[in-house]
Amino acid sequence: MKLIVGLGNPGKTYSRNRHNVGFQCLNYFARLHSIHFFHRQCHARVGVGKISGEKLVLARPGTFMNLSGKSVACLVHKHKIPLSDLLVIYDDLDLPLGKIRLRQSGSSGGHKGMNSIISTLGSEGFPRIRVGIGRPQVDGQSLSEDVTVNYVLSDFSRQEQAMIKPVITRVSKAIDCFLTQGITAAMNKFN
Repeated sequence: MKLIVGLGNPGKTYSRNRHNVGFQCLNYFARLHSIHFFHRQCHARVGVGKISGEKLVLARPGTFMNLSGKSVACLVHKHKIPLSDLLVIYDDLDLPLGKIRLRQSGSSGGHKGMNSIISTLGSEGFPRIRVGIGRPQVDGQSLSEDVTVNYVLSDFSRQEQAMIKPVITRVSKAIDCFLTQGITAAMNKFN
């Protein structure tokens, strides 16, 4: 069984935020495969399905982003998921808007949701898909943390939405590849 987690903040207020691109990607993937988030488990909205003979659990943590580890660790333990079969999808300020990066493991890169997951699981050893949202800049300079927080908690502009829509489709294809061929093949194909 595989566990695929999209990171974001719960509630309509945040649904279109840059920080919720993990939820957006997972929602699109679930719709494509007719998986519905009918269940609540471990502080998460959960959908269960089967793709290419592979059982999977899709989860959107209902904790806020910075506490995602509580929900993810509970789901990992409840479903006895090896960390190599956990895939986490989340936004990344350090990737340009529209780029994706798959990794087999690694640090949080300063992402607080990933910090929470790594800390709670006690391991960096699980696959992830980072979705680039870019970093706010003025005259090529990075801005303060307050400006950055406001940026990730704001919605994509119309122009950015047009750029992110095909990325969400690409992430869905990367998830399919992960499920059928593994993380290495998905990295080779989508990075």
